[in-house]
Amino acid sequence: MTAETMFEKIWNRHRVLEREDGQTLLYVDRHLVHDGSAPAFEMLRDRGLKPRAPERIFATPDHYVPTDTRDVAAIENDEYRGMVESLEQNAAEGGFALFGLKDGRQGIVHVVGPEAGLTQPGMLLVCGDSHTSTHGALGALAFGIGMTEVAHVLGSQTLWQRKPKTLRITVDGALAPGVTAKDVILHIIASIGAAGATGYVIEYAGSAIRGLSMEGRLTLCNMSIEAGGRAGMVAPDETTFAYLQGREYAPKGADWDRAVERWRALASDADAVFDRDVVLDGNAIAPMVTWGNSPEDALPVDAMLPDPEAAPDPARRAAMQAAFAYMGLTPGAALTSLGVDRVFIGSCTNGRIEDMRAAAAIARGRRVAEGVTAWVVPGSAPVKRQAEAEGLDQIFLAAGFEWREAGCSMCLGTNGEIGTPGQRIAATSNRNFRGRQGPGVRTHLMSPAMAAAAAVAGHITDIRGLEG
Repeated sequence: MTAETMFEKIWNRHRVLEREDGQTLLYVDRHLVHDGSAPAFEMLRDRGLKPRAPERIFATPDHYVPTDTRDVAAIENDEYRGMVESLEQNAAEGGFALFGLKDGRQGIVHVVGPEAGLTQPGMLLVCGDSHTSTHGALGALAFGIGMTEVAHVLGSQTLWQRKPKTLRITVDGALAPGVTAKDVILHIIASIGAAGATGYVIEYAGSAIRGLSMEGRLTLCNMSIEAGGRAGMVAPDETTFAYLQGREYAPKGADWDRAVERWRALASDADAVFDRDVVLDGNAIAPMVTWGNSPEDALPVDAMLPDPEAAPDPARRAAMQAAFAYMGLTPGAALTSLGVDRVFIGSCTNGRIEDMRAAAAIARGRRVAEGVTAWVVPGSAPVKRQAEAEGLDQIFLAAGFEWREAGCSMCLGTNGEIGTPGQRIAATSNRNFRGRQGPGVRTHLMSPAMAAAAAVAGHITDIRGLEG
């Protein structure tokens, strides 16, 4: 038999048929839905259809929900309230599971899926959100789809796709103290570029990747899309199995044992050939911070800002000049000289319990700097409960952070939680695009510990100089 990569094994097992134009019809195991999916349900109604496999659909409101209330009726904005109510109506009519605002399992869809055990190795999983790549951390093939495709999956439980190529990114070595999965993925994107993985599914490998917790792997795979990848994956191992065992939707008893046996066989064959290989040194990775308007504009926190005039390529030079103008930067200045106005800790990238703990370790015994507004937004209701059981909320509150309810919040600001023009924000989210967190807002991406450090220092700070 021909050796296969993990991606090829999953793709081939979900292939229904192929067209002459190269498109493949794939069967979808799990379809996750959020409160921005109303147009897809309207498309379904227009065709007189209902969801074909409601038992494979799971929904939760996250994009449009405010993080200061769990009461739908209390949502003041008519549009946002309507999106949440529409999801409730569609779930009731379609007969699929909804983790609603007052459900103890509600949260950001890419946090909820893994923690509920909905995401499992070997699955093909889709959602109408680009950061569906997150779920690949458990050895699933997971990717985001558009609204028309969401409607197609709702109506048929299948999806047409063109087979991408394979890219293995190997990171070996031991990560230094203060270096996290967020730093690893920012380092990767800075190394290969924001379009470096376009057309590929990424498999992350190497000792540095294996050493990451499941939360870290979820962060890593989450930002595969920022590297241009179609999906990101990590082969399931003992870390994966320990994370999944006992979760609500994970197999139980003898089914668990059989599932683990199947999952162990998913790893890429030793002699499998990837279309491309990239090897990076994990020992060389430092705490990272973005400076521009693309995740590839990232540097170690102790670096100086580059000089756009030194860029040899005219297009790159122009892009850097535009980013410097928008971000209010001076060539050659230290990253740590940049003051912050707001701090956002949360998102599907860094809203898990491990992220809360890392930020709290920095916040403990310190105070948010004068003039800085700092929010901590758990990625889900279970994360919020766990953090409160550990007293992390009290650490944040004592330090002057706001402790919020679960939701996407300031990551993309579709719920109205945004900054004001000119504000500089230290964020643990995944994108630093212009206007992402509000018109004229300047976003710097970093890890939860780094964001907490910026909050208490009042400027971008190297956590290696702080004691947790």
